[in-house]
Amino acid sequence: MATVTFKDATRLYPGAETPAVNKLNLEIGDGEFMVLVGPSGCGKSTSLRMLAGLEEVNAGNIFIGDRDVTDLPPKDRDIAMVFQNYALYPHMTVADNMGFALKMQNVPKAERDQRVMEAAKLLGLESFLGRKPKALSGGQRQRVAMGRAIVRHPSVFLMDEPLSNLDAKLRVSTRTQIAALQSRLGVTTVYVTHDQVEAMTMGDRVAVMKDGILQQVDTPLNLYDSPKNLFVAGFIGSPAMNLITGKVVDGGVQVGDFVVPVSREVLGKAGGESDLTLGIRPEHFHTTDDGRGIGVDIAVVEELGADSYLYGTLAGLSADEKITATQIVARLQSRHPLSKQDTLRLQPGYEKMHVFSNATGERLS
Repeated sequence: MATVTFKDATRLYPGAETPAVNKLNLEIGDGEFMVLVGPSGCGKSTSLRMLAGLEEVNAGNIFIGDRDVTDLPPKDRDIAMVFQNYALYPHMTVADNMGFALKMQNVPKAERDQRVMEAAKLLGLESFLGRKPKALSGGQRQRVAMGRAIVRHPSVFLMDEPLSNLDAKLRVSTRTQIAALQSRLGVTTVYVTHDQVEAMTMGDRVAVMKDGILQQVDTPLNLYDSPKNLFVAGFIGSPAMNLITGKVVDGGVQVGDFVVPVSREVLGKAGGESDLTLGIRPEHFHTTDDGRGIGVDIAVVEELGADSYLYGTLAGLSADEKITATQIVARLQSRHPLSKQDTLRLQPGYEKMHVFSNATGERLS
């Protein structure tokens, strides 16, 4: 087992003007499950490939434990990688696929067979060891790829979107199996995904990236409750946090015809900005009967049994304005006899509300 440390690690592709990964500083603890998440092109897979030795590090260093592996070839880094497309040998059986790396390392056959069987038992693959990959389902192939990594007893597991080729239902069940397996093995794991729900449910900590720059790294709940900036706030959470821009007025921020109370201390941090953005999670709205709150024209009501999701726009907008207006989403636990075209007043939970600077994108509250 080992820690992983990125120190100002940078990757600039030839001909590119900006780095794909720009001065990444990240420390991953021994045995930790770290998830790198972000939209396509944010640098998460490049960061993983730099750690694996598949991409050149143009500046900075990468350490596994106390060893500087920045310039070491992949075979000398004591890592095992699980790829998005499984990368199994089609002409080999499951057992041969899982044991191939050990065979290349000249591990004796008896030990090789023992380690393959141990991994197969962990993954429920005992009855498939004699099959070829073409006779397996996507989920089974993914487990074989996991088994091939496990038998090597590496210091670090690297996983590059291993669930993206699975259907939605299988993806949910497999991600819980991977998280449980990693916890049992206790091996330091770096996992890349673009799916923030996957990141939130699997990682001990989550690192959010955008345009090659690390935005925030924290536990899933801290990312959800205390996003550092507008990007993290909008990226983490499903449905996403409502980000509503309003005009700064005396006592708060005006949204539509309602002034949302904001403390003088927070307004003072805005440095004279005329507009600020309020961040409100869908579940932190509640209905009000006193006529106070943000007016919302309802466009869609989703009844999910225990919850209702309301989708709409600020009240009073014209039909043309609604097309480009920011959508507001509210999750209400009680059942409301609501329908399209209704107008509802929604009160934010002020203690859970965030205020962001439009100039810097940073959270002020």
